[in-house]
Parts: sequence; C-alpha cells; structure tokens
Amino acid sequence: MWKKLNKNTRKNAVTYLMLIAAYLIMSVLQKGGHLSNLISGMLVLLCVYAIMAVSLNLTVGVLGELSLGHAGFMCVGAFSSALFTQLTMNTGMNAGLRFFIAILTGIVVAAVFGILIGIPVLRLRGDYLAIVTLAFGEIIKNLCNVLFLGKDSNGIHVSMKDTMSLGMEADGIVIINGPQGITRTPKQATFFIGMLILLISLIIVLNLVHSRTGRAIMAIRDNRIAAESVGINVTKYKLLAFTVSAAIAGAAGALYAHNTSSLMATSAKFGYNMSIMFLVFVVLGGIGNMRGGVIAAVLLTVLPEVLRFADDKRMLIYAVVLILAMLWNWTPAARTFREKHSIRRMLAGRAGRQQKESGEAAATNKKEEM
Repeated sequence: MWKKLNKNTRKNAVTYLMLIAAYLIMSVLQKGGHLSNLISGMLVLLCVYAIMAVSLNLTVGVLGELSLGHAGFMCVGAFSSALFTQLTMNTGMNAGLRFFIAILTGIVVAAVFGILIGIPVLRLRGDYLAIVTLAFGEIIKNLCNVLFLGKDSNGIHVSMKDTMSLGMEADGIVIINGPQGITRTPKQATFFIGMLILLISLIIVLNLVHSRTGRAIMAIRDNRIAAESVGINVTKYKLLAFTVSAAIAGAAGALYAHNTSSLMATSAKFGYNMSIMFLVFVVLGGIGNMRGGVIAAVLLTVLPEVLRFADDKRMLIYAVVLILAMLWNWTPAARTFREKHSIRRMLAGRAGRQQKESGEAAATNKKEEM
C-alpha cells in the first residue's frame, strides 16, 4: 500500500508522522518529569515559531517573494484574538469555545490585513517588496503601541492619546493600554493545541503546494512572464498565497497571545529582528522545505537557552553553529556528500546488491540443474 502512494504523498506522510512522534515523545518526557522547567515552558513557543516558519516559507519559498514584515501579521493575530477574549470574558461564554473563536478571529483579521496589504504590495518586486513589507510590520507594531481601548456600560471607547481620553464611566476597564498592551489574558494555549495548529498548517500548505494552484504559484515564481503568457492570473495566485501565509501567521499570533500574561507590541516580540529570525528559520531549513523550516525553528530557538552555561560566549557559539549549518545545507560539496551517503540511497544500494546476489544465485542453480 505504501509503495502505491506517489512520492509527494509519502514525503508528506513522513512529515506528519515525524510531528506526531515528536509530540508523543515530548509529552511522555514532560509527564515523567524528564524535561526542565525551561524547556517545558518553551513548548508552546516552539510551536508558535514553527508555525511562523511554515507560514513564511509559503511566501518566500513557494511564492518567491521576500517579506521582511511577517511579524506584523503575527502581531495583528495576537492583538485581535486577545481583544476578543477580553471583550467576552464576562459574558458567560464557554472558555473552550471562546478560545476557539479567538483563534479564528486572529486568523480572519490577519487574512484581511494580508489582502489589504497584498493588493498594492504584490505589484512590487524584489527589494522594493521587502522594504514595503518591512514598513508594514513596523507600522502595525507602532499603531498597537499608541492604541488605547476600554469598555464600560456605554460600550467600547477608543483613543490614541491616553487612558484619560477614553472618557469611560466608573465601571469601565482598560483593555489595551498603549505600550503596556493587553494584560490578564487567560493562558489557554497548550502544547497539544500548538502541535495541532502546526499539523493543520502543514497539511494546508503542503496540499496547496502540490495542488494545481500550487503549481501555478511556483510557475509564477520561476518565470512570471511565461506563466502569464499561458493564461495564469498572476495577481490572483500571488494574493492567494500571501493571504494564506498571513492567516497562518495570525493563528501563530493567537496562540502566542494566549500563552503570555502580558501582551506588548515590543520590538523584541514583533519587530524587525523577529521577522529576520523567521527568515533565518526558512533559509536554514531550506527555502521551500516545510519540514526543514520546522526543524530549524525548533533548533535555533532551543540552542540559545541550552548554551546559557557559556555566558558571554553563548552568542558566539550560536553564530558559529549557524554558519556551519548554512555551509552544510548550501555548499555544493556538502550537498553532494549528503546525497552520496543518504540513508535512502544506502538502503536502495543494499536492496540492489541483494537483488543482484539473488539473481546470480538463481543463475548458478539453473546451470547446476542443466
């Protein structure tokens, strides 16, 4: 049955099984008390970064467009989902249902921003597109820092000056407090939910890539003029890929918002450096390689924490490991070595030798019988 599946289906199935196996192993280790408090606390964050790597890989690896403001979509998803949760906390809504709708809210709002940004931005190419997406990410972060929103018996009040400008009644509460962000959001995100969202994201992206739509998107990436000449609607497919990428980033933001007690739009969380870090995940894991992007996101997130014993030399070791990993992934000599000594090729060679030996043995027995 396995041999009857095509190559892409088998490859995707291996990716899903690896993800499920990783979840089961980490769950067993966590329940057995074999994980440190640091690693246990990072499990949801690892899922968030892995989802962002899958999301950005769709834009950079499949669509072929360089985006440097992807953290902006994560910021939009985080704040919109946390805002929904805060507005509905005292309405008697079931906590599980509220969390599910909050994630959907982050996805939808991020997708809408993806459409609004994508319509003018995707007409640009190369460095111009990268600069505009970078500006978008910074604008979103700064808007969240100057936004004040409160709720009282009269409804919702919004201001961009300070909390006093909201003009709320005595029973009013401030939900978004400018640079202080949103606090008191319930921590409902779990490792299981994070892995489930990551698995769904991988299923969506991998099925999109290997579909007719995905082939059209990759045709645009490889040669825009040739794709347009055969009737492919370039604007439609580029906007579709960009919107799906933004929606997945919104899901990651919603998961992140419900994993922290204080959500603030700081540069360390949603700024330019964070977008660059997501891009490093994609490049190090292999542009267009979803499985590699997930692995790179996990390794590069855990590595700085594991190297804390090195104190001041921690970032130096991190940089050296990063350079070595890039050389291993991208230099022609290393790629040739990996292909030559790959497990699949070794197994294929062993199977071929066994088949040859069995054929020679059968020929020898036939001669003896004659």
